[in-house]
Amino acid sequence: MAESESGADKSEEPTGKRLEESRKKGQIARSKELNTVAVTLTGTVALILFGAYMGNVLMDVMRGNFSLPRDVLMSEGSMALYLLASGKQALLAVQPFFIALLIASVAGPIALGGWLFSAEALQPKASRMNPLAGLKRMFSVQALVELLKALAKFLVILAVALVVLSVDQDDLLAIANESVEPAILHSLQVVGWSAFWLSCGLILIAAVDVPFQLWSHKQKLKMTKQEVRDEYKDTEGKPEVKGRIRQLQREMAERRMMQAVPQADVVITNPTHFAVALKYDPEKGSAPLLLAKGGDFLALKIREIAQEHRVMVLESPALARAVYYSTELDQEIPAGLYLAVAQVLAYVYQLRQYKAGKGKPPGPLPDFPIPADLRRDP
Repeated sequence: MAESESGADKSEEPTGKRLEESRKKGQIARSKELNTVAVTLTGTVALILFGAYMGNVLMDVMRGNFSLPRDVLMSEGSMALYLLASGKQALLAVQPFFIALLIASVAGPIALGGWLFSAEALQPKASRMNPLAGLKRMFSVQALVELLKALAKFLVILAVALVVLSVDQDDLLAIANESVEPAILHSLQVVGWSAFWLSCGLILIAAVDVPFQLWSHKQKLKMTKQEVRDEYKDTEGKPEVKGRIRQLQREMAERRMMQAVPQADVVITNPTHFAVALKYDPEKGSAPLLLAKGGDFLALKIREIAQEHRVMVLESPALARAVYYSTELDQEIPAGLYLAVAQVLAYVYQLRQYKAGKGKPPGPLPDFPIPADLRRDP
């Protein structure tokens, strides 16, 4: 389907979010014909299976109530007890039949669309009381389809009924020549099988209605290209909002990074463009960690905080660039920089010892060995 310039053509498949919102509103594919077939077929099968049992029990109830002794007939209290016992016996007789109908009435709707309870669908809506909306539904495509289904059901049931009557004609005439009890059982059998074949005729209607309802529901949920784009923006976030979130995340990360600078053993600088803060914990025995790194303004800020908290600041442009580009925050430096950083830490240790009056002054900074694959020359 081609999309118009206004983007009003619903040519896109419904998204997962659209389907989920539809279920929350109680809008799922349902087929009344499938429910009807499930209930009628189950009822007729139950009537065939339990019809003889129900007929015998009900005949026993009638036989017992029409042959009461005189003293029972003259006692009001006894009549009440007989009525209660007869009702209980009759209910127990038809109980399997009604249980089967109950199961079918629940399983039928669940078979298409699954189990769903939506409180939103139960809420009153003014649109349902709008007469104009009601007239629109009466003359809609859906109403025409329902009319055609009703006509088709009538024709199918009529055709099946004529066939059943012609096949059962002899049985129906034979019932008139039977005694009461066999006639009742025979009638139940004929009625049960006739209803079963009439119900089977509805399977054809349901077989057509179920795919139509699935297609119709999907068509109602289809979206325009603009709706898909808007939903994507709402789900993923608008660009300006995402940009603001990233900015806030960067600011939070920078604040945490600056708070970690005073814990560093040394800050290595470029000296102006890059600065990295390293810490080594000999008790853990692992490699030095990168606590903070930054370029330009951040590098200046790291140096200022380091000087404020008396953290050693050394200038080694090549090593600063290598650590900056090869190591992420709170991660260990790569193995290729172990020797160079170890020499830096040794130099810092000697300088601290000298300032504490416990050693000789260290010599000039050596040319730290940096592997070629870790070098980032300007």
